[in-house]
Amino acid sequence: MAPKRPLPFILPASMHEGARNRVLKRHKIKPSNIARRYEADGSILYIPTKKSFFNLPKEMIPSREKERRIRVIDETIAEYKAMVETERRAEMAAQRAEIASMSGPEREFFGRAVLGLKGRSAGRRFELWVVRFGRDRAIETEISGGDLVLISRGEPLKSDLTGTVMGVAKQYIEVAFEQRPPRWIKEGGVRLDLYVNDVTFKRMEANLEALRHAGGETGRMRDILFGLQSACAPAAVTFTPENGSLNAAQKRAVAGALGCRDVVLIHGPPGTGKTTTLIEAIVQFVKGGKRVLASADSNVAVDNMLRALIEKEGIKVVRVGHPARIDEKLGAYSLLHLASQDPRAKQVRTMLEEANALVEARNAHSKPTPARLRGMSREQVRRLAKEGRSMRGVDAKTIASMARWIEEDEKVSRFFEAIRELERSIELEILEGADVVLATNGMIGSESMEGLRFDVAAVDEAGQQILPSTLMALARAPMGVLAGDHKQLPPTVLSNLPELEVSLFERLKARRDVTSFLLDIQYRMHETIMDFPNRLMYGGALKAHESVAKRTLKTLAKLPAPLCADRPVVFVDTGRGEERKGDRTTSYENVTEAELITEWVVSLTAAGVAPDAIGVITPYRAQVKRMKRLLEEKDLSVEVKSVDGFQGREKEVILISLVRSNEEGNVGFLKDARRLNVAMTRARAKLVMVGDLTTLKQRYPFDRLALWLKEKGALYEPEAAHVYAGTE
Repeated sequence: MAPKRPLPFILPASMHEGARNRVLKRHKIKPSNIARRYEADGSILYIPTKKSFFNLPKEMIPSREKERRIRVIDETIAEYKAMVETERRAEMAAQRAEIASMSGPEREFFGRAVLGLKGRSAGRRFELWVVRFGRDRAIETEISGGDLVLISRGEPLKSDLTGTVMGVAKQYIEVAFEQRPPRWIKEGGVRLDLYVNDVTFKRMEANLEALRHAGGETGRMRDILFGLQSACAPAAVTFTPENGSLNAAQKRAVAGALGCRDVVLIHGPPGTGKTTTLIEAIVQFVKGGKRVLASADSNVAVDNMLRALIEKEGIKVVRVGHPARIDEKLGAYSLLHLASQDPRAKQVRTMLEEANALVEARNAHSKPTPARLRGMSREQVRRLAKEGRSMRGVDAKTIASMARWIEEDEKVSRFFEAIRELERSIELEILEGADVVLATNGMIGSESMEGLRFDVAAVDEAGQQILPSTLMALARAPMGVLAGDHKQLPPTVLSNLPELEVSLFERLKARRDVTSFLLDIQYRMHETIMDFPNRLMYGGALKAHESVAKRTLKTLAKLPAPLCADRPVVFVDTGRGEERKGDRTTSYENVTEAELITEWVVSLTAAGVAPDAIGVITPYRAQVKRMKRLLEEKDLSVEVKSVDGFQGREKEVILISLVRSNEEGNVGFLKDARRLNVAMTRARAKLVMVGDLTTLKQRYPFDRLALWLKEKGALYEPEAAHVYAGTE
């Protein structure tokens, strides 16, 4: 017979702490009798120590199922919060460590800072102060629109001034500030550093806490996502597509989304139109009278959905987000712009003017700083002022002035609170009147979105976002439709936590109870370009639509070898050990490959291929830098990015430099098949890869790629030396 265990017991989480302590004391339960405490599902679960037995009423003893639920919810939330905190610390530490360890010129070399700037006012936009930071020499940077930057006079770690980039040009960067920036930004010698803040991480943690005691629809969604409850299969639904060009797989996915009872997945490999499918589902939901929250991790993805939705008649959309992070052409749909057009906005502006006048009146008196107060409370100051007394070396006149400051400050606070209430009512009316509200996952936790509920949460790029981020959207609706592809790049994680690299989309895809719809026809690339990624990642399930299956470059016949070969895919094997560490970095570069690609770009453009139809991809930042410089020397404006930077993008021609070349067969992070999948599937008509196949084929997935290249006759061997110069 198994030994009897001390029974766990519960108390309501809503019970005041004092009341809970009295209950525990009544039953002679001391803190030392408790081994562990869990809190979830409206209750606090106490686990007694092994020798602690109590005679407790039945209502305090939970069922085994109740006990399990509380444990699972509490432990899951604790696990996710710990992951968020670890990633937050890693991201903040990485930024500050890099700023501290690298000189300004070094950081600028890698595109993460811009030096020697001078600011000038560029006016007001969306109630923001915009400053244009410029200099005489060209600006070459990885900083782009929407990024947060730290602004300093050369010592960034001593500055707390931050702004949001609105745009980057050849010789200036425009930055938006929520408060009037200091005058020194116009004095010259200003430095901008790419930076991060932890607002989004705090919002994710707050959202997790909100799930702890969630009930109703939110509680059910939480239980499904935490594995406490099975998802239901979608109901059978018929609909008339708004988009007449949808294929059979896309229609099945939309029907599945419309029949969703809790959560469904739309698995969209490269070029299969997952965003198009998701947009159709959103349109159909709206036609059925449902309000939709459409989100993604990136502002670019959210803006892409917004562009598609504004073309649909009769759908009211609102874009929530910082104006600097929204495409300027879409600004008319932003919450801030719509609020500024409301008739009550004039009243807000008038009240702000009055509030500023109150601030000036307040500031005419002595501010009760710690130095002036000398330990006195505000109430003491008021009492002493009434009595006309001095105290602790502070004369009666100063005390009276501080009392007036306190009185005026309370007026200011009440006035600003009234302004915020009016602004909030305007925003709430706009948001509640929208059919579709679009926001990044991070913005869902903002003050503007507080308390809002939706009928459906539609999440794009769900395979590329960390799990707590996706939960931000799914906590706001009883149904969730997630579109993504876990076979492409995983979420970007600086903390190297393997658990965070597995998205919620991937976790749900692995569950038998969650329904997933595969989009199996791609509209991007030639069937040969598709073939290897299809075999490697999708079990051969993908098919090329007839409109792209034989896609070729019109200038193909004019191109020199290896570019002119009558093959959509070419791999040029250098057979050389040319990899090396880049200057001032641990990143790798390969001079031979960079020079080859530069020559091929010259040939492509000379044959009539537009520079903006060409993309150059490489896994390593140092190689990106080297190739950019070589192409600039040729006066060629061709996009060069890392694999991660090209995800979600496409070009007619893609040139890939794989960089690694060594006797040991080390390929670094190239061994992740998802990285090769993304790189190869960016090309529409022509894909040219260059690398040392002797090095690469020692590791998966390049061992399989080498066999495929030979099968397709797409491999140029080292002995074909004439191909390296790009001539016949």
